[in-house]
Amino acid sequence: MHFTSEQRLDDGVLEREFTLGEIPGTLWTPGSAAPAPLILMAHNNGLPKGESRLVARARHSAAYGYAVASIDAPGCGDRPRSAVDEQARADLRRAMQAGEPVDEIFESFIGPLVEKAVPEWQTTLDALLALPEIGGPVGYSGWTAVGIRLAVVEPRIAAAGFFAGGYVPRAQREEARQVTVPLLFLLQWDDEGNPRQRALDLFDAFGTKEKTLHANMGGHVGTPWFEVDDGNRFFGRHLK
Repeated sequence: MHFTSEQRLDDGVLEREFTLGEIPGTLWTPGSAAPAPLILMAHNNGLPKGESRLVARARHSAAYGYAVASIDAPGCGDRPRSAVDEQARADLRRAMQAGEPVDEIFESFIGPLVEKAVPEWQTTLDALLALPEIGGPVGYSGWTAVGIRLAVVEPRIAAAGFFAGGYVPRAQREEARQVTVPLLFLLQWDDEGNPRQRALDLFDAFGTKEKTLHANMGGHVGTPWFEVDDGNRFFGRHLK
């Protein structure tokens, strides 16, 4: 892991950009000297690590006492896109503009992205846990499709918070039954891009005995800010 820049923010949080092979990432750590529990934070469907809503959540959680890391998934953010990625995105835009079904396009696009992203998150986790300022345990917050796979294959994940607003491939909907860690699931009741019943069916499918659903009125980007505080308290019960 190679740190390429760092800055101390007004709230005492240290923000550092890093690279790990081809993987670009950002790490936020609290001002305290003690090793901090870690939250891996991913934006829905591979939006960039620098997206303003993700950065705001990450900084808030770091100020709360967690180390928080985010990376760009393959083909997302600062990473180059393949011709296949570009075609899938173009097909998706065309179908959405025409009001056509988009599930199969999402399936062909998001499914392979999950397969590529999860091993990179595991590689990043190995490097992060080797840093003296990070002590574990580890939580995951954000993109549901990646989070399901990671919670199933990665025993170091102790708790997870998922956002219901992104497309979840069929493979991960089946894998949801294998998720056994404590879970907080956030649902926007009027999310224009995610059928409500599909999200409720997914919540029902999770195999964990400790799962909580928070549903709020509003569209895709309308998640209330107080859910960030509730998420920090959720992780506080399981990571501290």
